[in-house]
Amino acid sequence: MQQFTIIGGRPLVGSVAASGAKNAALPILAASILASEPVTVSRMPRVTDVYTMLRLLQSLGAPQSTISACATAGLSDSAVTIDPRTLTRAAPAARYVRRMRASFCVLGPLLARHGRAVVPLPGGCRIGPRPVDLHLRGLAALGADIRVVDGLVIARAARLRGARVSLIGPHGPTVTGTANVLCAAVLARGATIIEGAAIEPEITDLVRFLNSLGARIDGAGTAMLEIRGVEQLGGARHELIADRIEAGTLLAAGLATCGRVTVERIDPNHLSAVLEAFARMGAEIEVSVDRVTVSRRGRIHPINFTARPYPGVPTDLQAQLMALAVLADGTSQIADSVFPERFAHVQQLRRMGAQSTQRANGVTIRGVQQLHGARVVASDLRASAALVLSALAARGTSHVERLHHLDRGYERLEDKLWSLGANIRRESIPSRDVLLAAR
Repeated sequence: MQQFTIIGGRPLVGSVAASGAKNAALPILAASILASEPVTVSRMPRVTDVYTMLRLLQSLGAPQSTISACATAGLSDSAVTIDPRTLTRAAPAARYVRRMRASFCVLGPLLARHGRAVVPLPGGCRIGPRPVDLHLRGLAALGADIRVVDGLVIARAARLRGARVSLIGPHGPTVTGTANVLCAAVLARGATIIEGAAIEPEITDLVRFLNSLGARIDGAGTAMLEIRGVEQLGGARHELIADRIEAGTLLAAGLATCGRVTVERIDPNHLSAVLEAFARMGAEIEVSVDRVTVSRRGRIHPINFTARPYPGVPTDLQAQLMALAVLADGTSQIADSVFPERFAHVQQLRRMGAQSTQRANGVTIRGVQQLHGARVVASDLRASAALVLSALAARGTSHVERLHHLDRGYERLEDKLWSLGANIRRESIPSRDVLLAAR
């Protein structure tokens, strides 16, 4: 087991480049199943979720070299090449699908390519219910016969056919559902219209990737996608967009420590709602074509917001914004319309001195002047980032445990924070089970 040891209280100052977007990489790697020639995806983040997806592709027939290529390439510009001609199986290894929800994105591509797919129901962080009924309903509308047996989704279709599909759910559009149905539709016979499609930049990047393979998709960046099915897709080279969640986390680290941080190689338009939230919290913001700089003077201002689908404040930055709100000069109200139960980090922040009250539809945070160091335990990917931000701002030493959550989506975060002046180091520690057995 690994932990961060962080001595807080240092303002972070400097510039750092954003990695490629993990949330774009995963559906694009899944979509590579559809190609008939090799595809190369660059700016691939070296995070465990990407390794999981590569191993899943290996279980479908991809060679081991795809994992090695990502593991040995440069930190910022690593690339992987997938030869889809080797992907001959239609049933991925269950152990990889159950590790993360995004692995379920292989269902649509497998069904479109092979006419059949057997995929376990997905796993991932415990942040509340995330049903896949919209995925299945959308694929059924394209003509798939779908059954769920003993935790396995079994889908068959001799040839998918175009249809009008609605993906509007109770908590807004489904990002992974949009990816699944979109990938299935590109090889379907005839035209498909997806209504209520997710408009996240990562879906737009997936559309750009598919079109580079030869797909015919219109409406990228809107809630209505029009797909004209083609007989076959080719190969392509594709560079991922920047990770807006990592960028927002690094900028928030600068604000939490009263520093001045610049994140480069990003599209500031992807962070519009987040930058607006930072401004309301008192941040001074400088924006250019491919970078953003944030700083602040004095106390953070309280904020009221609800995390929503894009272009709103993303649920994946809700916890990090809460880490800022606990330092605010006043009371903040935070809710999450995407995952209303995504507040496991609240209890851990209290260990560091945060004052908050959890209620049915969100959290009330009463800001404090200073947090203190503590031993805290990460519960999920984004909660772990919030704990790191709070530890950087706190007085004294903190230990953030269970870094396997953080490593799912952040590429050596400690190296980037260290380059900005943070006193942070990664350490291996015995697991709780080992310690208990030794007593």
